[in-house]
Amino acid sequence: METFVFFFVGIATLSAYLFWFYFLARNLSGPKAWPIVGSLPGLIANRSRVHDWIAENLRRTGGSVTYQTCILALPFIARKQSFYTVTCNPKNIEHILRTRFDNYPKGPTWQAAFHDLLGQGIFNSDGDTWVIQRKTAALEFTTRSLRQAMARWVNRTIKFRFWPILAEAAMNHSPVDLQELLLRLTFDNICGLTFGKDPETLSPELPDNPFALAFDSATESTLQRLLYPGFFWRFKKALGIGSERRLKESLRIVESYMMDAIIARKEAPSDDLLSRFLKKKDINGNFFPSSFLSFIALNFVLAGRDTSSVALSWFFWLVMTHPQVEEKIINEISTVLKKTRGDDRKKWVEEPLVFDEVDQLVYLKAALSETLRLYPSVPEDFKYVLSDDILPDGTVVPAGSLITYSIYSVGRMEAIWGDDCSEFRPERWISQDGERFETPKEAYKYVAFNAGPRTCLGKDLAYLQMKSVAATVLLRHRLSLVPGHRVEQKMSLTLFMKNGLRVYVHERNLEGDNGSVTCSN
Repeated sequence: METFVFFFVGIATLSAYLFWFYFLARNLSGPKAWPIVGSLPGLIANRSRVHDWIAENLRRTGGSVTYQTCILALPFIARKQSFYTVTCNPKNIEHILRTRFDNYPKGPTWQAAFHDLLGQGIFNSDGDTWVIQRKTAALEFTTRSLRQAMARWVNRTIKFRFWPILAEAAMNHSPVDLQELLLRLTFDNICGLTFGKDPETLSPELPDNPFALAFDSATESTLQRLLYPGFFWRFKKALGIGSERRLKESLRIVESYMMDAIIARKEAPSDDLLSRFLKKKDINGNFFPSSFLSFIALNFVLAGRDTSSVALSWFFWLVMTHPQVEEKIINEISTVLKKTRGDDRKKWVEEPLVFDEVDQLVYLKAALSETLRLYPSVPEDFKYVLSDDILPDGTVVPAGSLITYSIYSVGRMEAIWGDDCSEFRPERWISQDGERFETPKEAYKYVAFNAGPRTCLGKDLAYLQMKSVAATVLLRHRLSLVPGHRVEQKMSLTLFMKNGLRVYVHERNLEGDNGSVTCSN
């Protein structure tokens, strides 16, 4: 009898929940919500194109910016009230990232998932812990010396490792996975800048590196935690099975590598970020402990590697499919080098572009920004709602719920970017006189580098690296997609290409007084 009562109460409770869920879900703006399963069928059916699916649903909510918010009904998955708010309204984004910044932290779900890898580093912390690191890092990232150090690391990697690989591929007419090469390049550069130790993963043999492999494995296993309820991955961690076992083994290698780097920098300080943080003190006047320094360094490696390599991959693909943009980029580089290196074009390709030359490439920066508008390295960003709030467009977000602002969708809204929002048009970033790079007057319509108090500190370094790589590659080579290769998005927190970017590399010849371009195949 008692068992029957419990069973009846359970069924009644579940039925009440499902009735309540469906009654509310059917009135929500967003994808169709079905009884019991809500929006899950649509999400599952579009799992290979989630970002475009989200953009389509946001577009359907209304023609004006006011209505670019939708609710996904995800029973038993979304944390609070089973509804997940998604927006691409710039005013909502400003509200989340600046106006009510303190009400939208990373939150416990994100922090718990990333804690083993990133600890309380700057990209996985909130409150005072974040403020201390932010202030300390801000002082370093604004220095010219750090930008010059970045330029040296980038040029060294390009000249001695990237150029030879591309030259050999051109000579042998053999395809390369450009995304993999760029990932290795940016990894070597950020490791060098962060703790002065070059792992040399970008070499002709493309060697495996224990730290790089362990870091990749740890990142992948950590991301998997976000796909499941917290109790599931904690259960696997307690038993030491599956992805949690791999994570533990990978972290052991990563931690050992980082401790060696910290010891080396304590004995012989250099001009890297780790050496600079070794000199800093916390609010109590104490030097940061080695374990905390390790997390700080890993946070910078994670942020500086994937984002730039992914952006460059999409950039090169877009340039391949837009020859008129490529020609303008080459002509701009030629104009700059003619002023700095003279008319002898052989001198143009003897050395990578230096810091001051890269700084003059306005149209190239516009093309990179246009790439990030259409293909942001981080397509969606997640926030936790600390207390009940109302967004500027009137959407109610309850405390304890999750909210996503879709950076990918912002760039595809006609109401925000105009009728040509789907076109790759770098000119939208250039002043009317054609001389200056201009960011949008409405700042929160472009948040590829975040915005508000969490604006990316490495934004200038990222542009420096991307411009240096793009300029030196395009000046020497023309790229063409391997026939039959499919360029598709990989569904992850970072917008990788699912199948890589397989290209043929061709030598480029610069001819004519105006730097016009011809290519030899």
